[in-house]
Amino acid sequence: MVDLKEMLTFAGQIEKSIMKSKYRTGRYLIFALTVTLLTGCGNKKVKTKEPSQVNNIAIDNGLRDRLAEFSSKPRTKGQFAFYVYDLTADKPVYGFNENKAISVASCLKLLSGVAGLHLLGTQYNYSTSIYTHGRIENGTLHGDVAFKGELDPQLNAPDLVMFAKALKKEGIKKMDGRFILDLLIKDPVKSEPHWYPWDLSFSRYGVLYKGAPRIMKELKYALRNQGISVADNQLVLGKVPQGSRCLFRFHRSIEPVIERMWKHSSNTQATSLLYTIGHRVSPHGSPTDAGVAYLRHFLREDLGQTDTSLVIHDGCGLCTYNHLSPVALTAILCYGYKDKSIYQMLNKYLSISGVDGTLRGELNDSKLRGKIHAKTGTLSHPYGISSLAGYCDGGNGHALAFSIVNTEMSVLDARVLQNRLCKALIAK
Repeated sequence: MVDLKEMLTFAGQIEKSIMKSKYRTGRYLIFALTVTLLTGCGNKKVKTKEPSQVNNIAIDNGLRDRLAEFSSKPRTKGQFAFYVYDLTADKPVYGFNENKAISVASCLKLLSGVAGLHLLGTQYNYSTSIYTHGRIENGTLHGDVAFKGELDPQLNAPDLVMFAKALKKEGIKKMDGRFILDLLIKDPVKSEPHWYPWDLSFSRYGVLYKGAPRIMKELKYALRNQGISVADNQLVLGKVPQGSRCLFRFHRSIEPVIERMWKHSSNTQATSLLYTIGHRVSPHGSPTDAGVAYLRHFLREDLGQTDTSLVIHDGCGLCTYNHLSPVALTAILCYGYKDKSIYQMLNKYLSISGVDGTLRGELNDSKLRGKIHAKTGTLSHPYGISSLAGYCDGGNGHALAFSIVNTEMSVLDARVLQNRLCKALIAK
C-alpha cells in the first residue's frame, strides 16, 4: 500500500519541478496524479470535483467590429468613454477609454440602488408605528402615546391621518401624559457639499426628512382633525416606553423607492436610500457619512473596483466630483445581473427606451423603442454631463451590459452618441 505522506511529498516535488519549467498546466497534472494515487490506496474511493470547464461561448465579432468603428468615427470634442460586456458569454466585448474615471451624474444611482438592495434585501420594508402606554378610561388615555418614525421616504403629511385614526378607533380623545416622537431624523435633510442650490427640491422629501418641528406640526393637525386633543407642551422627543402596545404599524416596500430613483431619477429617493444604508451600517453615526463609506466599500470589495481615481461623494449623483468609469458602471450591472432578485428589480424599474421614465422621449425610434433598459444621468452644469448605462439584447441574442459617459460636450451631442451606440449593440 502506498504511504500517503510519501505520496504527498512526491506530488510536492513534481509541483516544484513544473513551476520551474513554467508550464501553466502543472497544477492540473498534480491534481490528476494525486487523485490517481489516492484512488489506488486500499478499497476506499475518494470523490473529487471536476475542474470547472472554460466558457467557450463566443462573443459577437460583428458587434466588436461595429463598436470599434463607432469609437473611431469623428465626434464633438469632449470626454468620451464606453464599455460593453457580453453577459451570456461572460466576457468583455469592447471598450474605449473604459477605465477613465468621469463624472457620471445620476448613473451613480445604479451603485446606491444595487448596493442598498444587496445590504437591505429586495424584500425590505420601511415601517412607521404608533403605540400607547397606559389605560383608557372614558376617552382619556392615562399614559403616553408614542409615534415611531423611521426612514420611509414616501410618508407624507396626509399619511399621518392613518395614525390619528388608529387612536380614535381605540376611543382615545385626549391623554394626560406625553405624546412622544421617537425619530431617527430630528434635523431636516440639508444639501450636501458641492451640490448646486437649485439641484434639489427639498419640498419633495417625505415628512420624516423635514425635521422634528415639522413632524410635530403635522401630527397635531392630524390629531385635532380626528377630534383628539393634544397640547403643544405634550409633544416631546424621546423613545417608545418599554411595555408599550403597538396600535398600528404601516409598512412600505422598498420597491416604490427604487422605482422612483431609477425610472424617474429621483434625487430625494436616492438620498433617502443613502440615509437608510447609513443607518443600517452605523445606527448611531452620521447616516450620510456611513452611507457613502458603505458605497465605497461595496465598490471596492464586492465589485472589485479598486482604482483610486473612482470617487463617491453622495448617493444620487448631484455632485460633479462623483467619478466612475464605464468599467465600474458595467461591473454594477454585471453584479446585479448575477443576483436573480436584484436583476428582477433592475429589469422592472430601469427606464425603457421610448416607453417610460427618463427614456420616454429618448431612443424612441422604431429600431430602439422598447429594447433598451437603462439608467440615464444628466447634469448641464458646469459643463455638459450625460451618461447611459443598462442592458439590451445583442443582434445574436446575447444579453449585453453597457455604459457610455460623455462630459464637456452638450447633452444633445452626447445623446446622439448614445443613440448610435445602442443601434450598434442591437444590430444583426
